[in-house]
Amino acid sequence: MNLFRFFFLTVIASTALLLPGCGYHLGSIAHPQIKTVAIAEVKNETYEVLAASLLRSILAERFQFDNSLKLTSIEKADCIVYARVINVANSGISWNFNSKVEDFRANEYQLTVTVQYTVLMPGRAQPLVPQSTAVGSCLYLFALDPAIGRVGALKQALLRISNQIVSATTEAW
Repeated sequence: MNLFRFFFLTVIASTALLLPGCGYHLGSIAHPQIKTVAIAEVKNETYEVLAASLLRSILAERFQFDNSLKLTSIEKADCIVYARVINVANSGISWNFNSKVEDFRANEYQLTVTVQYTVLMPGRAQPLVPQSTAVGSCLYLFALDPAIGRVGALKQALLRISNQIVSATTEAW
């Protein structure tokens, strides 16, 4: 009787594991006809010299991390991301008073980046993602070298923007 019970439970357990689930699956939710993506040259309309090159490299890294679409050249791509950095704003949010020099100086800043982007499919009039705006921001401290803090904040803000662009591209349909 024990052997029969073991056999019966094994059959039921294996059948339950082999039956299809309720429609959920792991993996990409990207459009089934889109397999590859390319990133066009990013335009920079600000005075922040690193913004365009950093956005392009971080965007490529995020597409590779997401792994829904394969990164390729513009000639071979199923869709192409076009982006332009339109604003980089830096504002002091926390101030410090130095009694020796009698002045106020910001010791914490917020860097906010605004990017317009669209995703086009070659040979198709309708864009995959219509022109949209993504905004990313990051706080940084005024340290010994504020330029290093500013570049780190710029990278973090562009990372947040890149995540928005990748999500919009892979979930566009």
